[in-house]
Amino acid sequence: MKEIRIFSPATVANVACGFDVLGFCLDTIGDEMVIRKTDHKGIRITKIEGYNLPYEAEQNVAGVSALAMYNDLQPDCGFEIEIYKRIKPGSGIGSSSASAAGSVFGMNVLLGQPLNKTQLTYFAMKGEALASQCEHADNLAPAIFGGFTLVKSVKPLQILELPTPTDLYATLIHPQIEIKTADSRAILPEAVPLQNAIIQWANVGSLVHALHTSDYDLIKDSLNDVIIERFRKQLIPHFDAVKTAVLKAGALGCAISGSGPSIFALSKSKATAKSVEEAMKNVYSKTDILFETYVSKINTEGIRVI
Repeated sequence: MKEIRIFSPATVANVACGFDVLGFCLDTIGDEMVIRKTDHKGIRITKIEGYNLPYEAEQNVAGVSALAMYNDLQPDCGFEIEIYKRIKPGSGIGSSSASAAGSVFGMNVLLGQPLNKTQLTYFAMKGEALASQCEHADNLAPAIFGGFTLVKSVKPLQILELPTPTDLYATLIHPQIEIKTADSRAILPEAVPLQNAIIQWANVGSLVHALHTSDYDLIKDSLNDVIIERFRKQLIPHFDAVKTAVLKAGALGCAISGSGPSIFALSKSKATAKSVEEAMKNVYSKTDILFETYVSKINTEGIRVI
């Protein structure tokens, strides 16, 4: 096999209470990428459609992660990368991680899959760091593993795969404003009150248990962020109005997707998820901010060959 086309999905990181450790994978939103093996050594980005991104491998997250893996494996070939960007950069649904994960996934397939998913995540983190100025895997892990994931540790890298309840759906609204991950991290406090930390890690533990037991009521009780949200929501117009509306429409929970500006909600059943989408639209349709909405089943496969 000399060439493959892949679907590299969007992802939701943090999942309310799980800042920098929890994430899940989406199914209806993602980039496409073509990875091609060549006789000419090195990594080259030969085509980008959708958004104006750099072609220089060292300045593109897909190129940086590809170079990290390439320099480690030193294969007797090179690779060309085409990026068909459908996820807007700065949208809060893993645009950079889709690129960073997609390049190493595709190269791994063409090389006969010498690396496991954790190793792929490690190299993808090098590209993600270009976008956010730090190495983290809460978007990368669900993109590569699929479903819900928990990053147990970054050094050494340890990813835990969590089960996905069968009737769980995500609804997202993406206001057409840009929030850079680095900026949204800069607004966060250096320290948090101990009582808030206790509440937060109790919510993470109960959410993990709820996913294992398909306990939708416990999922609802656990999707509560008492540390990060109150700071980051200041950057997202009408966040409180959206959250109030979607909870009234039957969502289990609602929070900022990644660093924003996208907002996600989780619901039991597709019908409820669609009602939640209408509630989101109703809030933003009264503003002058353009927006897009999505309803998605949780993608348990992750990146896939098309």
